[in-house]
Amino acid sequence: MALDMGQSYKVAVIGAGTSGLLTARELKREGHHVTVFEKASKVGGIWVYDPRVETDPLGLDPNREIVHSSLYKSLRANLPRQGMSFLDYPFLKKEGGDDQRTFPGHEEVHRFLEGFARDFGLMELIQFGHEVIRVELVDEVNHEWIVESRTRETESHSTWESKEEVFEAVVICNGVNTEPKIAEFPGRDTWPGLQMHSHSYRFPQLFENKIVVLIGSGPTAFDLVREISPLAKQLHQAIRSPTFQLIKSENYDNLWQHSMIACAHKDGKVEFQDGSVVDADVILHCTGCVAKVLSGKAKLPSQEEMASSVEKLYRELEMSGRSKHHTHRLQNGEVEYVSWVAAQSDTRLPRRWEEISFNTVVKQVLYCGENFRDAWDVDKWIHERDSSD
Repeated sequence: MALDMGQSYKVAVIGAGTSGLLTARELKREGHHVTVFEKASKVGGIWVYDPRVETDPLGLDPNREIVHSSLYKSLRANLPRQGMSFLDYPFLKKEGGDDQRTFPGHEEVHRFLEGFARDFGLMELIQFGHEVIRVELVDEVNHEWIVESRTRETESHSTWESKEEVFEAVVICNGVNTEPKIAEFPGRDTWPGLQMHSHSYRFPQLFENKIVVLIGSGPTAFDLVREISPLAKQLHQAIRSPTFQLIKSENYDNLWQHSMIACAHKDGKVEFQDGSVVDADVILHCTGCVAKVLSGKAKLPSQEEMASSVEKLYRELEMSGRSKHHTHRLQNGEVEYVSWVAAQSDTRLPRRWEEISFNTVVKQVLYCGENFRDAWDVDKWIHERDSSD
């Protein structure tokens, strides 16, 4: 039986990152009774920096203690403040604040999210230190869900205490950037050198005087190229493209770009699909709206329509040569997707929002180079476009 839209419901939100906080705020505004479960001791999700790394640097050991954070110490946002703002809560530069940059560091983003949670009274809704281990629909007629969570008795104690609560709706907002995606290639499991995922990267000193193979071409990969190159003996970047040809970077004397790894050998050599071979020390894998529905103000598509849409997306991914784990990558279709979501929820998009979208940032990277975060004056750029109207 479907929920009686327009009533107030007891709702569980899993995760207190950006998505979880926004979801909780909207549910609260619509008059629902909200409980947010957050594993960490702070809000912020992926924006909470943790200097710890996992015992398994590749993140393959199922018995490892998982470290949620993938932040490295020097990380800065690759979107400007204007693009990270909320409609009614802009990400402003604070007078006398620690970080006045348009592209701020992760500490500033975390402070912004903490301020959002405090200003909208969300802190009292959050159960910190509670890891959700089970969500189960136990009564389809009355639409009852059991949410089982566990928490340590003390921070230093290894004993877990679990509890179960019943909710009428559950929203999962625990993110997509925690579980490492590991590149597959022959010989990976028997190669004798150090392999790690960027999820476990914090500082570049580990790579000093090493021959490093870095897999990936996303924002994290290029950030790490800039950090590691000054310390490494050699840096070889493997990019997944069948037509890629070996390129010597003009910006770094010790950086070469290759096609993807063909195989890794037991003697430590790494062979690329372009035929080149390096005797490497390290392989670094850099591979990577709900409240109005419950209140009856927006309507979800049927399960059949949603399933059909997912299958269509998978077919399009397959035809374009991309794997299913790219499902959440919206770079190429960001403007269309956001416009569609806004239309479904009857939300008015801010003027010129698309001009600070991801695609615009990419264009600025190509125009300004790797120092785009400091070279691009976003406020001046937007003002010039407003003046030209």
